[in-house]
Amino acid sequence: MFASVEEVSSKIKDSGYVIDPVASQIVYLAVHMDKPLLIEGPAGTGKTELAYAVAKAAGTCVERLQCYEGIDADKAIGTFDTSLQKLFLESQSKSINQDWTSTKKSLHTLEFFDQGPLLRALLCEERSCVLLIDELDKVDQAFEALLLEMLSVWQLSIPKLGTVKACSIPFVILTSNEERRLGDPLRRRCLYLRFDHPTPRREREILSLRTGGSRRSELQAQIAGLGMALRGWSLEKPPSVSEMLDLAQALKLLGATTITPELRDVLLPVLAKTESDRQRLLLKEGWENLVFDATRYRDEILGKDNVPV
Repeated sequence: MFASVEEVSSKIKDSGYVIDPVASQIVYLAVHMDKPLLIEGPAGTGKTELAYAVAKAAGTCVERLQCYEGIDADKAIGTFDTSLQKLFLESQSKSINQDWTSTKKSLHTLEFFDQGPLLRALLCEERSCVLLIDELDKVDQAFEALLLEMLSVWQLSIPKLGTVKACSIPFVILTSNEERRLGDPLRRRCLYLRFDHPTPRREREILSLRTGGSRRSELQAQIAGLGMALRGWSLEKPPSVSEMLDLAQALKLLGATTITPELRDVLLPVLAKTESDRQRLLLKEGWENLVFDATRYRDEILGKDNVPV
């Protein structure tokens, strides 16, 4: 998938994702050691996006298993298509009595199996895909246990179908927002990364890469500074990187070149996603202080960037 750490870093950045040097090395190791990569951290810190960036950089596809409370093996692995089996039986009605054993066996093959993302990832033949198991912390330990065989020996044991071995080993990324602690058996099978909200300087780099152009560098730095100020303000739902990207787009559409106290009301729907957060941001002094801090962080970011290396 990748020949070197440098290739990981450059290709992922070319895909539009800012990856730090340590994460580049861990991705490289996970690829070449055939190890799943477990990434934990707050929502909106780029965990899911990394899977799509790796897939784009490697020129492959993503098989995504979106986890939720109550998900079962049928959704993750797949199940037999009973309607297709019935249709087959009807078409073979004349020969069934003569060779029922053979007919019964043929009903329980992959041809009659509606494949879920885990099985599709194992059966990907052309090249290894990226398997994203997203928000694993939303499922229970029983579902976690379902993954252990696949993440250990790259096969799935499916009732009536048998054991299906991998045609190619996928690159697996598991994400968790830490709503509950994942079990140790799963952790032992993975390499581990922790994602937190980016520093202002790093967020400015993300904004620059995703929104383009150095002409808006001061505004991008101020947006990154506002992100840091908001995340230090004990909001119920601190803004993620994606929301700061939305803010950058909103400011561009409004023709704004700087964030000012007067823009508070029009920017609130982008930044405040709960009523309690909205009420806090409606406080005049609070919003003005946030804008002041964002401007101060902007100046610090630009000052650091202008220091000769």
